[in-house]
Amino acid sequence: MGSKNKLKRFRENDTFANVLQPTREEIVSGNFPYKGTWNRDFFKNDAPIVLELGCGKGEYSVALARKFPNKNFIGIDIKGARFWRGAKTAIEESMNNVAFIRTQIELIEGLFAENEVSEIWITFPDPQIKYKRTKHRMTNEAFLARYKKVLNAEGTVHLKTDSEFMHGYTLGLLHGAGHEVLYANHDVYKNEGSPAEVTEIQTFYESQYLEVNKAITYIHFKIK
Repeated sequence: MGSKNKLKRFRENDTFANVLQPTREEIVSGNFPYKGTWNRDFFKNDAPIVLELGCGKGEYSVALARKFPNKNFIGIDIKGARFWRGAKTAIEESMNNVAFIRTQIELIEGLFAENEVSEIWITFPDPQIKYKRTKHRMTNEAFLARYKKVLNAEGTVHLKTDSEFMHGYTLGLLHGAGHEVLYANHDVYKNEGSPAEVTEIQTFYESQYLEVNKAITYIHFKIK
């Protein structure tokens, strides 16, 4: 993407009511205004809040919001030029149950209060295969602890990935730490039983993976 196009998207994001771009200082200092008040002050309803972490172009957030109009969806990514597409689509379709935040995922506890979130989706994260990158894997122990703090008592996490490594790493960690694996499938399009929202919704890159017969895996789990 050219720099001019990126700048254009950044400027357009600034005009979107469904895009929030808080500074790191604002979040860390505890001054983010919607923490603990998303339902009351932003969505203005009592519907469950669902996050998509590392939302990319926002395709999954928007598709889930279409499929589940009785839930609120928030996509989070540091690259605003990417989720511009999802934000723009949501505005064009007058969708009031989807929003996007441009920030780092490790700051999630500064964005949401305890028990404020009902579900988390992690879709096609970078598997960070090298050992020295373990701390950046989005299902490592540190990230799971962050998710646990914002999820409510019945809250769950969904991981959808094309990485066999990420799938195996996460399953091993979950079982080893005693977390509850609700469902796991190492090839959702070939094995029966996958939830509809896993197979009916596809990202742009996912469709490319499927064209070359790359298996897509899925885990649904609850953090103890």
